[in-house]
Amino acid sequence: MEPMKKGHHRLEVMSHYYGKRIQQDMSNFVKWILLALLIGGVVGGASSLFAGCLSWVTQFRADRPAVVLLLPFGGLLIVFLYQKIGKEDRGTNQVLSTIRSQDEVPLRSAPLIFIATALTHLLGGSAGREGAAIQLGGSIANQLGRWIHLDDEEDRHVIVMCGMSAAFSAVFGTPMAAAVFAMEVVSVGVMYYAALLPCVVASLVAYDFAGSFGIHPENFHVTGIPAFSMENGIKMGIIAVGCGAVSILFCLLLEYVSKGYDKWLKNPYLRVFAAGCLVVVLYWILGTDRYMGAGNQLIEQAVEHGQTQTFDFFWKMLLTALAMRAGFRGGEIVPSFAIGATFGCLAGQILGFPPSLATASGMVAVFCGVTNCP
Repeated sequence: MEPMKKGHHRLEVMSHYYGKRIQQDMSNFVKWILLALLIGGVVGGASSLFAGCLSWVTQFRADRPAVVLLLPFGGLLIVFLYQKIGKEDRGTNQVLSTIRSQDEVPLRSAPLIFIATALTHLLGGSAGREGAAIQLGGSIANQLGRWIHLDDEEDRHVIVMCGMSAAFSAVFGTPMAAAVFAMEVVSVGVMYYAALLPCVVASLVAYDFAGSFGIHPENFHVTGIPAFSMENGIKMGIIAVGCGAVSILFCLLLEYVSKGYDKWLKNPYLRVFAAGCLVVVLYWILGTDRYMGAGNQLIEQAVEHGQTQTFDFFWKMLLTALAMRAGFRGGEIVPSFAIGATFGCLAGQILGFPPSLATASGMVAVFCGVTNCP
């Protein structure tokens, strides 16, 4: 009888333990679904406004290309704002540090990056928008986490990743990619799987929110997919290796331009003004506005028409590095898409590989090389 009593007692203890564990898990599940819905709605709304604003300023600049002459003065205003309001702001790196529990993202980072990125795009700086989206979403989500008193370190990690996912999804219209990107961009080779479900929910909510406001993803149609063969496989391998080299070149260019600025132009006002003037002069020498902004025009021409100029990828790299490392705001990811698209298209033309597919592959490959996010 004694062994039976012990066995019955052990069964009661295990039942109580697992019952309590299931209750905690269900409570945690409901909590994160509700938080993801909240983050998706709030960040999705802010990001939709941000995406709409960027579309408007881009069209305004396209209709009035002479506004590029104001780029140096716009740079001065951006630096002034960050000197007076956001001295401690370190951009996207600060958001990533928050997830690693090394930093905090102040709420004022959101309006700062919104205004600075809009100014950069309005005046023709070669910059993307994903860095701004990540910072916008991360800072809003971090502040919401503080307001609702999320004390657990892991919870603060997850809520910032939810904000990043929601913003990326609303701006780019890619909810699943946004969720995975936010999880893998934090640390190379490390995936925060605990954040998967909240990030997906926040991304989907933000995506629907943006769509209801008329913010839709840009679609580029890939045509002319060749037969699967050894010859085509070798050609694709050559394109991939070339894209890897271009990715390294872009990263090195960003690094050395930054070091050059630190050495020769230490004053941030002088640096951004000189860089703005240099970019304007280069635009004038090149005689085109094709390298302004994020580079969607370059991508569209390469993917859908198989058209690119020989040095498009180089000029986009150089102008992006000059602008982004001087103090203009935005991001390097969309420019990396444009760089990959133009290089892939050029490589496809040289190798006799369908340019449309080579362009799409170049976009993906250079993005992966630059961000370490496969």
